Order: sequence, then C-alpha cells, then structure tokens
Amino acid sequence: MRNLVVVGMQWGDEGKGKVVDFLAEHFDVVARFQGGSNAGHTVIDGNRIFKFRIMPTGAVRGKKVVIGNGVVLDPFVLEEEIQSLESAGITIDLLISERAHIITPYHIQIDSLQEKMKSDMKVGTTKRGIGPTYSDKVSRIGIRVCDILSNESSQWEQLSEASKLRIGNLYSSQIDIPVTEIFNRLRDVLLKLRDYVGDTGEFLLGAIHTGKRILFEGAQGALLDIDHGTYPYVTSSNCVSSAAATGSGISFKHLDAVLGIAKAYTTRVGQGPFPTEIQDTMAEHLLKTGKEYGTITGRARRCGWLDLVALRYAARINGTEFLALTKADVLCDIDPVQVCVAYELDGEELCSIPANTSVLDSVNPVYEEMPGWHSIQSDEYENLPGTLREYISTIEKLVDSKVVIVSVGPDRNDTIIVPGSHSDMLELNDNNRDD
Repeated sequence: MRNLVVVGMQWGDEGKGKVVDFLAEHFDVVARFQGGSNAGHTVIDGNRIFKFRIMPTGAVRGKKVVIGNGVVLDPFVLEEEIQSLESAGITIDLLISERAHIITPYHIQIDSLQEKMKSDMKVGTTKRGIGPTYSDKVSRIGIRVCDILSNESSQWEQLSEASKLRIGNLYSSQIDIPVTEIFNRLRDVLLKLRDYVGDTGEFLLGAIHTGKRILFEGAQGALLDIDHGTYPYVTSSNCVSSAAATGSGISFKHLDAVLGIAKAYTTRVGQGPFPTEIQDTMAEHLLKTGKEYGTITGRARRCGWLDLVALRYAARINGTEFLALTKADVLCDIDPVQVCVAYELDGEELCSIPANTSVLDSVNPVYEEMPGWHSIQSDEYENLPGTLREYISTIEKLVDSKVVIVSVGPDRNDTIIVPGSHSDMLELNDNNRDD
C-alpha cells in the first residue's frame, strides 16, 4: 500500500500531529487536505516543541509538504509558521494550492460576531474565520490564492461588499480594517509566498506516477465532519477520508489505505453532546495527566471514557482498516477502566450515532468494566501490560479495525508499531525505515 490517509476518529485532538510526524519518515510527501488554522497539531522532537495550525506536520522532518485546495488558508499564520521552522534550522519544501480559499480579516470578524449572536447556542469555534470562509466558498463569493496573486479585483470587490453588508446589517457593526488595507496586506504576504504556490493536484499525481509515497493528513475528527458529525456542533469541512481526494486534487483510486487515530479515552472541546463524559474527579485526573488543553485556544477539554459506539461509527464512514491508539499511558494507574459498548434509550439499545444528535443528550452509555494497567516500561508490543493488550483486543473486536500503532507518551519515540501482517501491509515495520 503506497498512499495512506490519516484521519481523526473522535472529536479531534486525538494526537494526529504526533502520529503523522512519526509516520512521515516512511513517506515522501505529506499533504494536508481540509480545515484551516483552527487545527492544532503538536510535535515534540527531543527538546523542541512545534505547534502547527496550518503547516503539514511532515515539515519538521524536512519532507515535501502540500497544502491542498480543500484547506482554507490564513496566509499570515502560514508566514509565522514558516519563520518559526526556519529559525529552528529547518528548510521548508512547501507547495500551496493556487485554488485554496483565503481567510480574510472579514471572515475572522464575522466568525466572532456570529458566535456572540448565538449566545447559549454557540458552537464554540476558535473564531479564526474558518466557517465564514467555507460559507463564502460555497456561496461562490470567496477569494482564492490565485485571485489575489493575479490582482483579480472583481472577485475581491464582491467579497468585500458582501462582507461589509453582513457586518453592518446582520450584526450592527463596522469592519475593523479598511477594505484597501486588507487587500494590500493579503497581497503583500501572498507575494512573499508566491514561490510556494502551484497546482497541487498535478504535482501529487506526478509524484504518484514516479513511485513516491504520499501521506494525506486530515485535521479535526470524524465526529466533527460537517455531513457526518454531531451536527450542528461540527466544523465546516469534511474531515473523513474521502475528502483527501477532493481536498488535494487527485482521484480516490490513489488512496490506498486509511489509518484512524483515536485516544484510549475520549475528549471534546467546546459545545455539543458527549455521552461518555465524566463529571467526577476522574475527569480532572485525565485533564491534568493527559494535558488536555487546546493547542490553539488553550481551552480545557471535556474528558470521558472510550466510546466504542462512536468509534465504530467513525470507522464505518472512513473505511478505516487500521487504528493508531494514542495516550495509552494516560490511563496508567486507573483500575478498573470503563469502555462504552452501546447506548441505551427508552429501554432500547443504540449501536450507532443517530442523525438527530440531540438524542445523544438523553442516552445512557452501557459500560463494560475492564482491568487497568499500572505502568508501561517497554517499547515492544509483546511486553506491554497484558491488560492493555486485552483493552486493545476489545477495541479491535468491536470496531472491526486492527490497531497497528500504540502511542505511550508525547515524544515521537514513545511509539510502538504492532508487529505482524497488518503493519507490514502499511510498510511501517522497522525494516522499512530510512535510519
């Protein structure tokens, strides 16, 4: 299997950044295909810590990285991240899609005003303009990288006029920055990035035809997908594996396998239903031990037991054959651990996520109690605590996906490849490493 799609299987924050960084050495190109600067990926490389919002994680390893057309781009954030990597002595080999839509200061202001207007019904966005940018994209009034670089005035005029009207008429406010100043700022920063801009779909297809391996990196998680997540408490893009094709400009036939990333427990940031949320001191323990604070916002995440109903649903909509289980170390010294295997509602059992996700506020999770583990002192799967391996086997059985990676700490070296035919299929075994 040559090309791999990596997606989150919960409500985001599953540790995709660490896993993608770990996997990147096995691939030639890392391509981001959706989301925007609301996605926080943390990579720990020895004493160095990198926090990305838009840059594909493979950049830390010096890989060719691609920002696809499905991404909404804040060029100011990207410029900061490029400067951060360069100051760390890392050479950037980047390609940005000329078709990617631009997040403007209008979108950021509208995002904040929308959340304020919704009051108690707010989604809990990062207020970075992601939703309004995708909205304008679908409304065909958005502005793309190529439009700014070609000095396309008609599209810009349409966007700026519509934005002024919305800010004034809907939210009784005024634009924060004059129109001309906004355009000039965007043009100036994109001119600095011009050498990175091109046709990402054409590049990726050429790379595939020359035998290169591509890792497609998703942002957020399946339960935040605009179509398949816990609507309306979702993000504004498709986070599922099939979006890797539309968001990068290549055919789905080039997507060879899907690796889903899931925590050994469950977290959620912001509003929305959360059936397995813990309300007692155990939640505080998971919060502190797992350092469950948003990379972008710093907000504390809500914590709960592993939800296998949601995980099984995510595996179905992603076609997930393989799983990476992260933060297994956070559950050390908890005995027993709880795993949700079904939902109960009015005496009936639910085994999937309903379309009307408000129902999730009323379900009772059905838990299976499992013995915990007290320490993880090995980098070999066979030497992991037997109760942890039993926990993994339960996940595999109920989700119908094979765990091929287990993360037992925040550093890239705290990662165990599960030996056997499944990791061999993905070419992730030690014999395939460059080092």
